[in-house]
Amino acid sequence: MATHRLDSGLWKASARRAWSGPLLLDTHVWVWLLEGDLERVSHAAASLIRRAAASSALLVSDISFWEVAMKAAQGKLVFSMDAAFWLRRAERAPGIIPVPVSREVLLLSTRLPGHPHGDPADRMLLSTAQLHRAPLVTVDEELITYAARQPGIPVCDAGR
Repeated sequence: MATHRLDSGLWKASARRAWSGPLLLDTHVWVWLLEGDLERVSHAAASLIRRAAASSALLVSDISFWEVAMKAAQGKLVFSMDAAFWLRRAERAPGIIPVPVSREVLLLSTRLPGHPHGDPADRMLLSTAQLHRAPLVTVDEELITYAARQPGIPVCDAGR
């Protein structure tokens, strides 16, 4: 049975264990994955992420590259190596497909329904998820609450 069908907004990873489509990783989930820290997400979410990685279906928006660089520059995110080196390695990680921030994403980020997250990066991630028909995998409560109110914005609640 095909499981790559987005027909609703918010869903828990445990409710769609058989999902076989692409996943868009929120910045924090991407960092946790590459730092070997997936215990911060549910077992079901970790399983979905690993399966998507094995089929090269993990999308990472270029805005996440920018967010990581900004947080590292501000001292809010520290790696065992220079952040620029970490990002060069991250873009070549197995299963990861970098997704450019297109003009379509930029425009849609200003036209999301309801009252989305005020953070422009998060708005771009929501727009990217919608345009690529790939659920945004996150534990960000503001994004999860928004998706619960807005059917059609694909978000996977990866929380434990």
